[in-house]
Amino acid sequence: MVSLWLFTTLVALLALQRIWELRRSRQNEVWLQSQGGQEHHPGHYPVLVGLHSTWFAAMLAEAWLLHPEPSEALMGLAGLGLLLGQCLRYAAMRTLGSRWSTRIYVLPGQPRITTGPYRLLRHPNYLGVMLEIAAVPLLGGAWRTALVWSVANLFLLWHRIRLEDRVLAANEP
Repeated sequence: MVSLWLFTTLVALLALQRIWELRRSRQNEVWLQSQGGQEHHPGHYPVLVGLHSTWFAAMLAEAWLLHPEPSEALMGLAGLGLLLGQCLRYAAMRTLGSRWSTRIYVLPGQPRITTGPYRLLRHPNYLGVMLEIAAVPLLGGAWRTALVWSVANLFLLWHRIRLEDRVLAANEP
């Protein structure tokens, strides 16, 4: 079993990674605005931030308070899910470059990105996030967090993807 301290360290590193990503997103948003980009549907964003913030707290609370002991097989699958999720998210970020943001921004008149992982998947970043939200808690045996936050994230992403797809379709040249 992964020790509670090792699991906590992993979660802390992922939290720091997300903070760095938020800073990068903000820099990209400034650039997008300078190019005429505008944010669309900002009302869902606080819910997204709340979901992700409470996910960190919930998995740590579950691991520390309930002391679950995941099997090695489950931890192996969870580790693979985390790795695949990270690869998908960072491939999407790299492909989108300055157009990547945690908010819904679109550059007027620019076509959708169809290179990199977008050749195969319409929303590779969101699939990566789904994998991470399910996998990371399982590394600490926090299956309740994995289940509840995965379902909540599924509903939120379903809503966000619908909003994003409408904005992208309306923007296509």
